[in-house]
Amino acid sequence: MKKILLLLIVSFIVAGLPAQILTPVDAASSVKFTIKNFGLKVDGSMKGLQGKIIFNPAGLATASFTVSADAATINTNNETRDNHLKKEEYFDVAKYPRLQFISTKIAATNNPAVFKIEGNITIKGITKLLSFPFTVVEKPDGQMFSGEFTINRRDFKVGGNSLVLSDNLIVSLSVFAKK
Repeated sequence: MKKILLLLIVSFIVAGLPAQILTPVDAASSVKFTIKNFGLKVDGSMKGLQGKIIFNPAGLATASFTVSADAATINTNNETRDNHLKKEEYFDVAKYPRLQFISTKIAATNNPAVFKIEGNITIKGITKLLSFPFTVVEKPDGQMFSGEFTINRRDFKVGGNSLVLSDNLIVSLSVFAKK
């Protein structure tokens, strides 16, 4: 009986804890993508991560992610290609300097270490609903959020009608955030 009472008390304490307000740390995070171009895999990344994350696994109803990356930081280790990707046909960084994700719902899954996030991703002023699983790892000075999803570049008018560029790209996120 004492164990059950103790478990209930701990549950109420954890559930009552306020969600932590965290800030992404750009230098300790990564936003990576992979796409095929002429049938060859091209990897790239973006930096300039900014935003606010409110997260408490015991209070997912109040959790939220508002995070963006600087489109002008696109890096595929090929300066000529990177400059081309910054132009209007691709990311049009002069007009749309940031790519943004704003969560609409965060839910638990059957695995206590995995959560599901739903939200709106905006690229080049076009917003689409997206959902994907993510994990959270506690670090001594913050939390590491990791997830991966696939998007269709044509949904965001990136790359025009290119026939040599794959439609789908994989985005991998590792976002370290701290108080």
